[in-house]
Amino acid sequence: MKRRTAGSGIDTGKLDEVVAKARRGADQRMRGYREQSLRMHPWVCARCGREFTRENLHELTVHHKDHDHDNNPADGSNWENLCLYCHDWEHQKYSQQVKGAEAMFGVTTEPSSPATHQPFAALKDMLRNKDK
Repeated sequence: MKRRTAGSGIDTGKLDEVVAKARRGADQRMRGYREQSLRMHPWVCARCGREFTRENLHELTVHHKDHDHDNNPADGSNWENLCLYCHDWEHQKYSQQVKGAEAMFGVTTEPSSPATHQPFAALKDMLRNKDK
């Protein structure tokens, strides 16, 4: 492993190693608490009540109630199993709460002008000319 000296560029080998280690750690944490939650909680979405089987279990996620992914108590009190849709909705609600009540998600606030393009305007003439 090379040491970085003054005036030298970034040690990409070291950077790659740090990123790979962080990813492995995150994968282990995710796998760990998900497996624990699936063992201790029923395979049912805590919001919509959808039931899961082994065939569709990959669509059941573990949600951290306090939104802190490092808070993983052994009793599972910070986890709830949510389907993909309810999990996305839960995070959208949280993002809106953090950003403020006026946060707009994908909504254009400026009024748009009406469309003026008419893609089929010449179609009638084209069909008439085709028959001739």
